[in-house]
Amino acid sequence: MSLPHRGSSATPQSFPSLAALGWSHRWQAALAAYGAGCPGRVVRHDGSAVLISTEGGTRHFPVRSSAPALAVGDWVVVDDGRVLDLLPRASLLRRRDPSTGGGQLIAANVDVVGIVCGLDRPVVHGRLQRFTSLAWDAGASPLVILSKADLVNSTANIENSLLQQHPGVDIVSVAATTATGVFDLLGRCAKRTLVLVGESGAGKSTLLNALAGRELGATGKVRRSDAKGRHTTTARQLFALEGDCCLIDTPGMREVGVHADVATVDAGFDDIAELAVGCRFSDCGHANEPGCEVLAAVADGRLSEQRVRAWNQLCREAAWAELRADPAAQRRAGRRLARVIKDAQRAKRR
Repeated sequence: MSLPHRGSSATPQSFPSLAALGWSHRWQAALAAYGAGCPGRVVRHDGSAVLISTEGGTRHFPVRSSAPALAVGDWVVVDDGRVLDLLPRASLLRRRDPSTGGGQLIAANVDVVGIVCGLDRPVVHGRLQRFTSLAWDAGASPLVILSKADLVNSTANIENSLLQQHPGVDIVSVAATTATGVFDLLGRCAKRTLVLVGESGAGKSTLLNALAGRELGATGKVRRSDAKGRHTTTARQLFALEGDCCLIDTPGMREVGVHADVATVDAGFDDIAELAVGCRFSDCGHANEPGCEVLAAVADGRLSEQRVRAWNQLCREAAWAELRADPAAQRRAGRRLARVIKDAQRAKRR
């Protein structure tokens, strides 16, 4: 089934208006605090340069090491071929950089994080939990998008299973080849910015093309043996779609490192966090401590053991990320470790 053309990719020859890119009274008010220059939105990031759309057109601007790091979706003030200022962000999606351990910017000023899971492969709950935590940390709403829904007889059982493991998260099933669920997804994202994330081969670019009604992103085949795909999207890019929906397509992510604090992780597991408050010990590790309300809920079937394991793992990663971001805390932890080692050496000599 073919759909009418609804998408605009930002190129020097063709660019959408600022309104189509999400400009509103809110951003106009923020702009009032700045002097010279005109507003624009970052619509593509190529590493050494960014593509920015303004009312006057779309052009490349060099990335300067002395300037704040930019992400696709950022609103900026530009003038005379330079980025002068970065408007305060409403949200920022980021993950732990697999190579450096620091934060890697994915997209800015997004309202919805669309977590694309292809139904040509099993849904990995741990990966989904990580993406959900990243969405909450960004200040956006997670939306699970079950793509390739035409490959299964029914998505009802899959959706019910996901709701049990991820309560409170919205789910939509989409078959891009038949347009099933496409208009529903467009309606959910009207006047909002949606970023698509997921592993390679999940169907993000195919979904982008279906939502736009024409080919905006290249698509690739997946291996039959393990349903793994190749990277067809090589850069993060923003597109303006029908209904004032802005969609950011991203390359597939093999690793989803959490770059959030423990409180944000708890927000995605509020059912467990509320139970943990009732534990007998304030530092309960929820492993084998007496009076643990979390373990009691697992024992009587109110919680799944798998969900509790995921929560514990993400909390540990978040605590480690917080430690890495705080040099003073690192020094304190180093001193504590040194004391433990010294005490152990003394005990060994006795």
